[in-house]
Amino acid sequence: MIHLINQDYLTEILGHLIAIPSPTGMTDDIVRTVCDELDTLDIPYELTRRGAIRAHLGGIDPKPRRALVAHLDTLGAMVRRLKDNGRLAIVPIGTWSARFAEGARVTIHCDHGLTYQGTILPLKASGHRYNEEVDRQPTAWSNLEIRVDECCSSIEALWDLGIRVGDYVSITTTMEVSGSGFINSRFLDDKAGVAAILAAARALRDHNCPVRLDCSLLFTISEEVGVGASHVLRGNVAEMVSVDNGIIAPEQNSSEFGATIAMQDSSGPYDRHLTNHLIRLCMEQEIFFSRDIFLHYHSDAAAALEAGNDIRTALVCFALDASHGYERTHLRSLTSVAGLIAAYLTSAPLFAQDKNVIGPESSYPMICQPAPDKTPGSSVGS
Repeated sequence: MIHLINQDYLTEILGHLIAIPSPTGMTDDIVRTVCDELDTLDIPYELTRRGAIRAHLGGIDPKPRRALVAHLDTLGAMVRRLKDNGRLAIVPIGTWSARFAEGARVTIHCDHGLTYQGTILPLKASGHRYNEEVDRQPTAWSNLEIRVDECCSSIEALWDLGIRVGDYVSITTTMEVSGSGFINSRFLDDKAGVAAILAAARALRDHNCPVRLDCSLLFTISEEVGVGASHVLRGNVAEMVSVDNGIIAPEQNSSEFGATIAMQDSSGPYDRHLTNHLIRLCMEQEIFFSRDIFLHYHSDAAAALEAGNDIRTALVCFALDASHGYERTHLRSLTSVAGLIAAYLTSAPLFAQDKNVIGPESSYPMICQPAPDKTPGSSVGS
């Protein structure tokens, strides 16, 4: 399936998504954009009350129903206080280090569509004034402020501009694709996952590959604050694969140029049956992949389980270096993930005669263990 993925489309749609500001809580524009793309792909969809997308890929068989999920929301900030010096105190949206906010160009989104540009700076920003004190400042959001690119040096001037406490602050992204295939940008998490799902769906459409089981394509809008897929599922989904980032860092085992299958994250192990199914697909399709465990990680799928959904879950990851900072992935990794998604959508049910509901032992899928050897002299089972 990996050879069916259109890399030009994958890169193009990713760049389009990256350019749209979408911190958690301000996702209407990115939702509209993805809905437009689903219209182009002729994939029907509906919106939840909160604005998440629930799209539908019809399969040969209606059940057991599958789901793929990725999130549209990103990190950002919010105005906490208008300061006497005409600058803005801020708090983060989502969990990310103030270290990566310093120096960022931003847009302040005010009421009635007003926007202003600015820069996030530490309180002591001028080396010619503060000398080594610049380096001794704490890495903390309380040590940051926005310098607004308007003539304002007082609270009154900020107020007259229409800037208020609670205004959203989006971080400027600049996506660059190198000749060697590396993609650098803020917020590849998780717009790269969204792009991979769309690229897989387009590949199946363009090459007339039938989807085996009905599948929901879910695009959530509040994963970065922990809500994830807790609110977007319906009871008819039996298994769900989350698509998100795989950490490139020391003591991690994520693949920088392939897909990564997460075995466990901070919420616990992923479903053994579904995870092994994805691993088998990688091997059968000759998709380069690795397996990893993430200790400080929480996905859409984990949120769905915590909300009480009785589903099998798994996590497929694209490579991501410097997560929640200045991020980098590789086109080969995104292509591998898109290829695995396509393979999953066209694969046979996880259990041929089972709908993934708990029933009698005779019908519930079990991993068979070898029977103990009870021959004389055997130590097995003793």
